Amino acid sequence: MNQKRLSRLQELLQEMTDTGYVAGINCLVWQGGKKQCYYQSGMRDLASQLPLTRDTIFRLYSMTKPITAAAIMLLLEEGRIDLYDAVSDYLPGFLDQEVMTAQGPVPVKRPVIIQDLLNMTSGLTYPGESCTSEIRTDMLMDEVITKLSSPRAMTTCEIMNRLGKLPLAFHPGEKWHYGMSADVLGAIIEVVSGMRLGDFLRLRIFAPLKMNDTGFFVPPEKQSRLSKAYQDIGKGLEEFHFPHLGISNDMKTPPAFESGGAGLVSTIDDYARFAQMLLCQGSLGNTSILSPRTVSFMTQAHLAPALDSYVWQWESLSGCSYANLMRIMRDPGAAISISRPGEFGWDGWMGTYMTIDPADDMFLLIMYQKTDTGTTAYTRRIRNIVFSALD
Repeated sequence: MNQKRLSRLQELLQEMTDTGYVAGINCLVWQGGKKQCYYQSGMRDLASQLPLTRDTIFRLYSMTKPITAAAIMLLLEEGRIDLYDAVSDYLPGFLDQEVMTAQGPVPVKRPVIIQDLLNMTSGLTYPGESCTSEIRTDMLMDEVITKLSSPRAMTTCEIMNRLGKLPLAFHPGEKWHYGMSADVLGAIIEVVSGMRLGDFLRLRIFAPLKMNDTGFFVPPEKQSRLSKAYQDIGKGLEEFHFPHLGISNDMKTPPAFESGGAGLVSTIDDYARFAQMLLCQGSLGNTSILSPRTVSFMTQAHLAPALDSYVWQWESLSGCSYANLMRIMRDPGAAISISRPGEFGWDGWMGTYMTIDPADDMFLLIMYQKTDTGTTAYTRRIRNIVFSALD
């Protein structure tokens, strides 16, 4: 890669912190089997003036999803699940579901299956106000948050069985809509494996890959490395302290609800080991996590092209299809930043971002902590620098 072009990343990260867009940020580019660059800027804690460092711990939010997808692929290649299995085979709360229509609730045309969860075609939503499903999901997650720090804290399977009883936004398989599907997959992993989601991920992915700072909470001896979370509601950066999507912001104790869609924390180097494993077709060094054929299947676009129009309603996903909890670039000509066919990855609500480009043997990671970010204009500027630096 062209190092002179890559060096522009440092100037851009500095701009992001100097202007107060973020408190602190780091960025890692890996290509051709080695690190091409690592840059960082700013603070992990503005009030205490603690600098952001390479071992800073970040809340991943939706960058948890590709890890959950990899865990499902483990069960798939071992023959323990089938993608056409009805979710109700594992979670009885999904029996006899209904879809809310203008005329009222009607029975689903067919049950939600595991592939619907992986492709976000399940009819499940996130909390919101635009339809009955979003409103009822919001009420459920409010209950989860209310009980979060009490002896009555709700578990992963308990919440997902409750979720299954809520009306769906549409018939399974008919549309694409981003929602709590990955959290349901987390509960399925628990049922199939007979262990908690965090234990399964640690045993099968984190320990073998030496992702020692990745998990569903941050123990006391590592709390000083956890970045503060920030928000900007028009008055500049302010610390953000509140639970979101049933996840405690301080991450101090093991949660009853281990969210397969948003609950993990990690460092940029830990996540790089996961990304490198996917880039290397399922292995990292002598450690094999998934077979090459499984990774190939996991990173192919599975949506029918007609459903891509729903994906494209998100400006940041123009040109992309979707499968296995990740965006997959189908049409770089329709994208709004420099892209490659087959490029895949995802991002997180607080600014974490991953893209993997098999054609160029490259991945890019970005980590910061600011609410309601993910893929932004700055993310695209970083991408354009990185992709233009490929010789």
